[in-house]
Amino acid sequence: MLTLDTTRPLMRALLLENIHPDASARLAKAGYEVETLSRALGEDELAGAVRGVSLLGIRSQTHLTERVLAAVPRLAAVGAFCIGVNQIDLAAASRHGVAVFNAPFSNTRSVVELAIAEIIAMARRLPEKNTRMHAGEWDKSAAGSHEVRGRRLGIVGYGNIGTQLSVIAESLGMSVYFYDIADKLAIGNARRCSTLTELLESVETVTLHVDGRDGNRGFFGEAEFAAMRPRSLFLNLSRGFVVDHAALRRNIESGHIAGAAIDVFPEEPKARGEEFRSELRGLPNVILTPHIGGSTEEAQQDIGEFVAGKLADYMASGATSLSVNLPGITLPAVPGTHRLVHLHRNVPGVLASINRVLAEHGVNVEGQLLRTRDDLGYVLTDIGTEYSDEVLAELRAMDVTIRLRTIPSA
Repeated sequence: MLTLDTTRPLMRALLLENIHPDASARLAKAGYEVETLSRALGEDELAGAVRGVSLLGIRSQTHLTERVLAAVPRLAAVGAFCIGVNQIDLAAASRHGVAVFNAPFSNTRSVVELAIAEIIAMARRLPEKNTRMHAGEWDKSAAGSHEVRGRRLGIVGYGNIGTQLSVIAESLGMSVYFYDIADKLAIGNARRCSTLTELLESVETVTLHVDGRDGNRGFFGEAEFAAMRPRSLFLNLSRGFVVDHAALRRNIESGHIAGAAIDVFPEEPKARGEEFRSELRGLPNVILTPHIGGSTEEAQQDIGEFVAGKLADYMASGATSLSVNLPGITLPAVPGTHRLVHLHRNVPGVLASINRVLAEHGVNVEGQLLRTRDDLGYVLTDIGTEYSDEVLAELRAMDVTIRLRTIPSA
């Protein structure tokens, strides 16, 4: 007897850390019951909160570990409503068949504008002028204040943010140098440096825009500060663990570094109102901001809509375009069909095995697409609306299967 697999479990989503309301609205429109929390959750609390949840949305302060993923087998996808995903154990997510999406472009402009504002503020020594004015001291001296026009900016990490910063800095009359471990096309008149040392010795302002991979821990320390030109400016709007803050403090106190702007820190408070601790507090011409590079209303709205849309599309069609950890697939739906979503270990012959199971049960394939990525394979298969429970049981029983999901026809 053939049966229709039309069961839809209660669809629940949990969004943490003050994610923009547009994300909730987008998921609610897709049929999800959405719960929101304004704060991050620790490991134990998160494991309990995510039970029974299909979609999880987090930002940078909630860490998704192997332990949590193992405890929540119903979780299907995670949205990082930010750029970075180093707070997520991606290997564990893949092992458990959980798709991960982020927002690689949505807050680019906001981060760039903050970097430009801080470069100008430090060049004009505005933090010190502001402090003195609030203390009632009037000081119109131009000593130590400079225009940014004609000065040399060094960008470390020439990705989405680095390249857009390059364009805007040039429009202000700055000369741009960049260094990246990957071959990148220079935008405009930017000059590529073959080594980090070459960049540090060539420019008067250094700004970091590297990613959160473990290899970047402690990337910038005493040796790198020593290689910078005397009285240079330094910015880090990338990851807190990239920079040795003790070394930065020593170089500011010695006068070797004339100013710094830091938006990310090795340890950050979990919620608003908690005390912020840093050895960089109280230093002259140092701008400290609470991880707000992407915290504009425009960026947060764009991030909310983008990531929520990716999560909804993944659940509705299996689409993994721009997934951080799964092979990227988008397959147009065939009317009147059901879709089988099969994530598996990437070994030869899996597609043939899937199709053999379908053929043995008389199930016709209406559309199919396979993509692989490292150790993972991902197949979307559109089949007729009638199939037996044995079909799903056999596909799940394949020793290479990580997760099988069915999507009923609309």
